[in-house]
Amino acid sequence: MPLYGDLVKKQRAFFTTGKTKETGFRIEQLKRLKQAVLQIYPQIEESLCKDLRKSEFEAFGMEVTGVLDEVNAAIEHVEAWTKPLDVDTPPAFGEAKSRIYPEPYGCVLLISTWNYPFVLCLKPLIGALAAGNCCILKPSEIAPHTSRVIAGMIRDCFDEAYCAVIECDAQGTTELLSERFDFIHYTGSTHTGRIVALAAAAHLTPVALELGGKSPCIVDQTADLELSVQSLCWGKFINVGQTCVAPDYVLVHRDVKDRLLELLKKQIHSFYGEDIQSNPDLGRIVNEFHFDRLQSLLAEGTIVTGGHTDREERYIEPTILDGIGWDSRIMQEEIFGPVLPVLAYDDLSDVIRRLAGREKPLALYLYSTDEAVQQRIIRDVSFGGGCINATILHMLNINMPFGGVGNSGLGKYNGQWSIETFSNRKSVLNKTLSPEPSLFYPPYADHVQILKQIYLKQGEAGDGN
Repeated sequence: MPLYGDLVKKQRAFFTTGKTKETGFRIEQLKRLKQAVLQIYPQIEESLCKDLRKSEFEAFGMEVTGVLDEVNAAIEHVEAWTKPLDVDTPPAFGEAKSRIYPEPYGCVLLISTWNYPFVLCLKPLIGALAAGNCCILKPSEIAPHTSRVIAGMIRDCFDEAYCAVIECDAQGTTELLSERFDFIHYTGSTHTGRIVALAAAAHLTPVALELGGKSPCIVDQTADLELSVQSLCWGKFINVGQTCVAPDYVLVHRDVKDRLLELLKKQIHSFYGEDIQSNPDLGRIVNEFHFDRLQSLLAEGTIVTGGHTDREERYIEPTILDGIGWDSRIMQEEIFGPVLPVLAYDDLSDVIRRLAGREKPLALYLYSTDEAVQQRIIRDVSFGGGCINATILHMLNINMPFGGVGNSGLGKYNGQWSIETFSNRKSVLNKTLSPEPSLFYPPYADHVQILKQIYLKQGEAGDGN
């Protein structure tokens, strides 16, 4: 087995040289990584096709471009994003300056996932390197071809004392987690996220957990159904539903449910044709385990369209299910595949009440032209992030933080927010020494009256500050 402890020690030694704290060094490494991606992107596309039968568009347009957007933003803005921040100092402290310094944690472990095995591996890495850390990257063994390409690229780019890749199975990951890291970033299932958090707790290591959950999509009676269905079908069936922020189920107002079902069926065939299995734009389920899990869900409710499967190809046709209730098994676990249950509602208050009684989702989508409804959902429902009259795009906007809340995750990343995640914010107050007496030094008799005059006067003014 790999000597993980020796590698961690080697990275700690390199970090203590202070080299990674130099902005110029960080930019140089990010540029090197960018050039590597540009050189090997055909291999990346090929590996994604082998692992998930991703189309060229999904491989390049959803994975490679996401990495390039992230690294370009980091190269351009890392100096500004990592500058110390000056903040106000209370007058009672005397002559002093208060400043917050972003400080890299040190040795960071990044454990990635299989559904977008390139972009979800590289985006956190870019943020961690831009923040000035040393990194150990663990790609998903469930997407072995992409893992192999990533490992080769990283080994060609960097000395392992700075940035290393470990390819291992679940047992190896458990052993890796037994080491003490300064920060851990994990992307994957909520179940495994709890295991990672427990392992990190043994060393009091801070974590960011990008998890999942059942992300609802609400369609009210004011929605533009034809335009909404295009967006909804794209968000649900891209990567054949294996997307952490995909709409997991639809809650549609009863008045427009029949029309929505009709349009969903029509849109699926508009996207993928009549011979869907032969369409190169639709990927495949990652392995037999997940295929069998998804196929078992098709036994619930009534199939409106779809339902055809081929285990040998790991093919599941985009499927719409009707006749599903809140207590159905398919409503108890994240689907993570091309199966979309549709439930009707009569009163939005009931939807909000039911969502409040469930775990907080990673994403929420609302199709509505009623601004009051839009604001009500934003105000009354807790979720990691989402869209109004769109799906998934919030995750692709590098200017917005991405992550979950509660059961769907902890911590955010994306662009500048990655610097926030992978940095310790170190607060320093720099005071000018003065012979003048301080309010904080004994004897206190006179000082307490001065303090009371300052603070109690605020209450008399009624300003509450």
